[in-house]
Amino acid sequence: MTLSIESRGVALVTGGGRGIGAATSRRLAADGWTVCLTYAKDERSAAAVVSDIQVGGGRARAVQADISDEAAVISAFAHADDLGSLTALVANAGIVGPVTRVDAMDARRVRKIFDVNVIGTILCCREAVIRMSRLRGGDGGSIVLISSAASRLGSPGEYVDYAASKGAVDTLGVGLAKEVAGEGIRVNVVRPGIIDTDIHASGGQSDRVQRLGPTLPLGRAGTADEVASAVRWFLADGTYCTGALLDVAGAR
Repeated sequence: MTLSIESRGVALVTGGGRGIGAATSRRLAADGWTVCLTYAKDERSAAAVVSDIQVGGGRARAVQADISDEAAVISAFAHADDLGSLTALVANAGIVGPVTRVDAMDARRVRKIFDVNVIGTILCCREAVIRMSRLRGGDGGSIVLISSAASRLGSPGEYVDYAASKGAVDTLGVGLAKEVAGEGIRVNVVRPGIIDTDIHASGGQSDRVQRLGPTLPLGRAGTADEVASAVRWFLADGTYCTGALLDVAGAR
């Protein structure tokens, strides 16, 4: 049966203009969610995702938001409210710094990564719970946090600070799931491995996918669409799953 656009409600996808976020936005729109996606700087890419969704008959809006800024997070959720009832949050936005060792990191770098990856994610979860919780008059909903296989591998010699921030995301997912389980909200975590997106270039390793993909047990890197499928399953089908951490990492 084909679901109407309104049947799923609104999904807010942070960092929805590129990579995993873009693939997830397109997938959720195709499955009946109205999508409000945020982007930090790349307005053109975000607009292209919205256009693709609209051409396919879906509804979407792109909102510029630095999720480390509390006021910007509140504004992004207000834009989502304009589209309807929030039923899903995909907290995907995250950053990584250039490859370096811990003994070469400064506080500014580490603080920036934690401001986005951890504090921003917590703020987004707060706004989602305010809207979804049955204790607050909501109808429930589902939250998926995008972490990383780095949270269990540690990323030595590359970006231990990024890995540590994703470890915090894992812990947030487990704790929040238990906190709001009785309020109609499920919270799960997806941990991608080597995925073919441009985040590797931002860490100064534009060849990372080509270099490491063939060394994985599956013999290749993953795709953003494969991660999006896992996110969609948690949101729509995994109705008895909460507090779960799912690796989408090709056995890495």
